[in-house]
Amino acid sequence: MPPYERHLFSCLNTRTADDPRGSCTHRGGEALAEAAREEVHRLGLKNRVRANKAGCLDACALGPVCVVYPDAVWYAPRTADDMREIVASHLRDGVPVERLVVSDFGKKPG
Repeated sequence: MPPYERHLFSCLNTRTADDPRGSCTHRGGEALAEAAREEVHRLGLKNRVRANKAGCLDACALGPVCVVYPDAVWYAPRTADDMREIVASHLRDGVPVERLVVSDFGKKPG
């Protein structure tokens, strides 16, 4: 099988509840990662793209976060619909979802 066209890595790092940085898992990252995997399968993209869990992506303040490679586009999705849009628009069609892109790591999109 040829390499995947794109890879989506979703942070599923977990920290203790009292850690001031928070963690993507505690902010709903697991459900978002699952929504991405389901959408990849629903759209029949399984052999073209890959949606993977990742450890800490070092963007804790923005969490939950994910990144698409090889494009190096970072996202801060908040809902399953956001994640489905990222899969359909970016992973399938190659068009980043600008409203969800993290361009300034000092603040959340939106």
